[in-house]
Amino acid sequence: MSTVVPEMMAVKPIAIRGITTDGSPGRGIDVWPPVVLAPMAGVTNAPFRSLCRSFGPGLVYVNEMIMAAALVYGNSRTRSMVTFAPDERFRSMQLYGSDPAIVERAVDILGSENLVDHIDLNFGCPAAKVTRKGGGAAVPLKKNLLSEIVRAAVRAGSRYGIPVTCKFRMGINEELITFIDTGKICRDAGAVTIALHARTAQQHYAPSARWEAIAELKQAVGSIPVLGNGDIWEASDAVRMVNETGCDGVVIGRGCLGRPWLFAELTAALAGQPAPSNPTLGEIVATMVDHLDLLCEHTPSGGRPGMEATAVRDFRKHVGWYLQAVPVGSGARRAMMAAETRDQLVGELHRALDTLGAGFVPDPVARRQPRGHTHGPRPVALPPSWLDHPDDPEPPAGADSLVSGG
Repeated sequence: MSTVVPEMMAVKPIAIRGITTDGSPGRGIDVWPPVVLAPMAGVTNAPFRSLCRSFGPGLVYVNEMIMAAALVYGNSRTRSMVTFAPDERFRSMQLYGSDPAIVERAVDILGSENLVDHIDLNFGCPAAKVTRKGGGAAVPLKKNLLSEIVRAAVRAGSRYGIPVTCKFRMGINEELITFIDTGKICRDAGAVTIALHARTAQQHYAPSARWEAIAELKQAVGSIPVLGNGDIWEASDAVRMVNETGCDGVVIGRGCLGRPWLFAELTAALAGQPAPSNPTLGEIVATMVDHLDLLCEHTPSGGRPGMEATAVRDFRKHVGWYLQAVPVGSGARRAMMAAETRDQLVGELHRALDTLGAGFVPDPVARRQPRGHTHGPRPVALPPSWLDHPDDPEPPAGADSLVSGG
């Protein structure tokens, strides 16, 4: 059984291409279909991106978000996150920061060491550890600071032909809506595409995304490509978003958790082709094993014992996403979550496969059940007096101090 996808208005490839300081073409690709994987902490590492790319070659798969200051000051964990698979031909990294000088230095490092081909600037992260230092979703409240950050990144990127894109939310809350001005500022500062997560920062991930804001942004910013993000759980959602908003492409976040084949479905839907059949349990388990093996290969051992267990523990969060609506039973789920080795976990998966049968197909309705972050609304933490001087282009005190998580 395959999902029926509605007809859609014509979409075109999106050019994510840089220009060097002398005006010659830089790095970049024409993205077709116009689909981008959103960075997700602890998820969009090299193994997961490789797996997704196997279902949708030619798309843009963005690495996990890193802090500009952490890269500049040589934080080893942050540096280890700037990792790409050997076959990643378009290396995308998301960066955040609230000090233009630090952001420019970070882009300079990434460019001078030939570490990336594309930089996405984050102005939408609602996490308190980010916003309380003036980063992420806090930046658009300061229009001049926002402009300086984007211009600094574009200036540094042009030295290496690296294109810069921007992603942001509707605003902080209903009283502080900023997305139209943010889109125009990013466009004027040299971003080549912009993406809107159609929620406020206060909403975090609930309730539903408000796609009408994407349509409003598209109407307001002119020719710069606009990508929409929020509540795309299956390919038909992407088609509906494009039809309803006129956006130029989509950004996929939580919808692909436990469903990396979503990129194959999106590729077919946006190309006007028949949707692939829903995967059987046998296919799901095979994908899970591939994912686990990629993680085991990716996790460096350095001669240290127990690193396979580290990869297995990293994979545990994916188990529930993959097996959503699969009635394996609570005992089997507990056994999978307790596994410490690759073989133990694969053995539990095969036992579930023997019980239910390789041809079992999970209820397609389950794909619409939210995965990953579901919390919200929550108050947004801002630096002291952040709202007192909105035109002040100065970065906040402590903007270059390091926070955990990259």
